Amino acid sequence: MSLNDKRNNSNSLDQKKLSDSSLSSDSCSESESDVASKPNSTKINKKQNLENENIINNENDNNISQENMDDEKDYEILYDYKDKVDYSFKAIIIGDPYVGKSSLINKAIKQKFEPNYNPTLGFDYFLFHIRIKNKILKLQIWDTCGQEIYQSLITNFYRNSSVAFMVYSIDNKESFDHIDNWLKEIKYTNNPDTKIFLIGNKTDLDNERKVSFEEGKKYANNYEFSAFYETSAKTGDKVDEIMIKAAKLLYDDYIEYQKIKINSKKDESVINSINKSNRDFELNSESSRKPVRKKKCC
Repeated sequence: MSLNDKRNNSNSLDQKKLSDSSLSSDSCSESESDVASKPNSTKINKKQNLENENIINNENDNNISQENMDDEKDYEILYDYKDKVDYSFKAIIIGDPYVGKSSLINKAIKQKFEPNYNPTLGFDYFLFHIRIKNKILKLQIWDTCGQEIYQSLITNFYRNSSVAFMVYSIDNKESFDHIDNWLKEIKYTNNPDTKIFLIGNKTDLDNERKVSFEEGKKYANNYEFSAFYETSAKTGDKVDEIMIKAAKLLYDDYIEYQKIKINSKKDESVINSINKSNRDFELNSESSRKPVRKKKCC
């Protein structure tokens, strides 16, 4: 073999190696790209899953918020209502003088605040109407004065109250300390099922606060009150919410009472039916045990 032939053969071999190496490098690059693309595709899938989950969660949140909106639509405060009502409940509002009891009621019923409101002498009377679902409720609110000289007269108005609003002023520590005395009077003169709301009024005077929110909340929890609120008759903060909460509690209790009453009547009718069956059985048994008299022969 000539020298030129050898060179040609070697060149062809080198070219073949180069081509093989290029093929192998291309194949490696392709496989690496495939491998690299897998994590990216996984990330994309995870991202899509997260987006889908967020969409579902948002839909659930929307459903929950819609349910809450539906619940909120179950009531309507009826101002200046003078038509017939379905249910009527008695309420009282008590507390020391100048804590804003009358101002709270006027804000709830008339949506007005009078800074120079005269103190109540003896008692005053207000009507609050609200629609709960398809029923009209009336709260007969007795606004009592806080002066001690009237206590012997107004305690009679506490009786048979379905709800009691006990009010103190957050800028007056004594009015909060006297809640013990007001609570004793309610417990002594009223039934144990009365709903009791503890209300810290005058949150618009927060800079002059003498009773913290935590103190009021702790007191309400210790005595298992139905609710605790801090409010302002001046700004109207939480005023409507207090009245709505009271009306809903009274409405739910009345509906539950009616269900129990209906069920007890059903149980009574079943018991009466069973007792009647037992009596009939006993009578039949006694008659069957009586000896048969034989007729005398002639």
